Amino acid sequence: MSSGPSTSAPSPGADRSADAYLPEHGNGGYRVEHYDLDLDYQVGPNRLSGTARISATSTQALSRFSLDLADLRVRRVLVNGKPAKFTHSGGKLRIRPQRPLDENAEFRVEVRYSGTPHPIAGRWGEIGWEELTEGSMVAAQPIGAPSWFPCNDHPSDKAAYRVSFTAASPFSVQVTGNLVSQQRRGSTTTHVFERPEPTSTYLMSVQVGPYTDVELADGDVPQRAAIPARLKEDFAVDFGRHGRIMDCFRELFGPYPFGEYVVVVTDDELEDPVEAQGMSIFGANHVDGRRTHERLVAHELAHQWFGNSVTIADWRHIWLNEGFATYAEWLWSERSGGPSAQQHAADWHAQVAADLRIADPGVSSMFDPQVYKRGALTLHALRHEIGDEPFFALLRRWAAEHRHGTATTEDFTSLAAEHANRCLEPLFTAWLDQPELPALPR
Repeated sequence: MSSGPSTSAPSPGADRSADAYLPEHGNGGYRVEHYDLDLDYQVGPNRLSGTARISATSTQALSRFSLDLADLRVRRVLVNGKPAKFTHSGGKLRIRPQRPLDENAEFRVEVRYSGTPHPIAGRWGEIGWEELTEGSMVAAQPIGAPSWFPCNDHPSDKAAYRVSFTAASPFSVQVTGNLVSQQRRGSTTTHVFERPEPTSTYLMSVQVGPYTDVELADGDVPQRAAIPARLKEDFAVDFGRHGRIMDCFRELFGPYPFGEYVVVVTDDELEDPVEAQGMSIFGANHVDGRRTHERLVAHELAHQWFGNSVTIADWRHIWLNEGFATYAEWLWSERSGGPSAQQHAADWHAQVAADLRIADPGVSSMFDPQVYKRGALTLHALRHEIGDEPFFALLRRWAAEHRHGTATTEDFTSLAAEHANRCLEPLFTAWLDQPELPALPR
């Protein structure tokens, strides 16, 4: 289906993206509108069979295009219902349709695949589909999405999703999205989820395990959790103030951007919690009945505004995710009777190193603690510079104007200057663009 004839000769779409840090992930020549995934999973042998139907629009006349897909066996590829030639190696599925695609053409790709999913090795460890002691989980940031479905794996190419997931009936299945149906057939249950909001591939997640469903908090935003039954009492303490955290962030940042919020606690330990679209995943080690890790509860919830709804256009801008979520930790502490944001800022200012430009930290330092803590310090300095009322109005406007979109550091600094009605370049240059640590405002 095409909107008109192509104005240029068909050529291959790039099998790389323009990302400053991870160009090997993502592809050129098209944009994805919708993923429809039908998945069947056997927990014991860790066996996944899937059909991915991808609706996309070409941005050039295409003789060939590619998708990101790791070590799963591709059995068949269709383009607009017709068999297409393909090769699959090096994490790229390269597809040549029977007929070239015109520029601005709407087209549909169907990929049938199967295999044993496993994480993708990267400089940050193994990322993606991971087996648990009993079940599995997906932690995809930043390169793990191709471990379980073919995709255009770049944060800027946000799309809607429908995921149908079939597994043995005793297992709880949680997929990022609104649960729309469940149907049991014999020993298996098919769970169907829809994620209508534009979503980056790395923010899609699947969690499978022997979990118990509990209410996370009441209120007009549905909040629920899937947890090991043995952790129910400790979970009630550690997440007991979640409704208050949600209310606090809705006041500070604006409306919650999704239809629900789901927390999953695995029965295994995790090094760090993981955010997904409308979902956060914690390990059993993050639940101790003493609220030891409540700052992480706040951090992951804040990502629903900053990182998930407002998504970075390029991995270079990662401080917009992690600095904002870290500052949200300090804000919750301040609002809940703990140390103030100023106290947290002073503590971290005394500890943080001063050898990184967080506006461009480099791929090896994307998740360096400075990106988190100095990012939060930047926001605290901005708050001190322009005052509380303008600062929080700016955060709400940022979340509203870029809701379900993508943004850059330059977008934020420009909006901040517009909102403050004065030049803020010296402040942002000092905090974001220079490795030396500026003095902390008091």
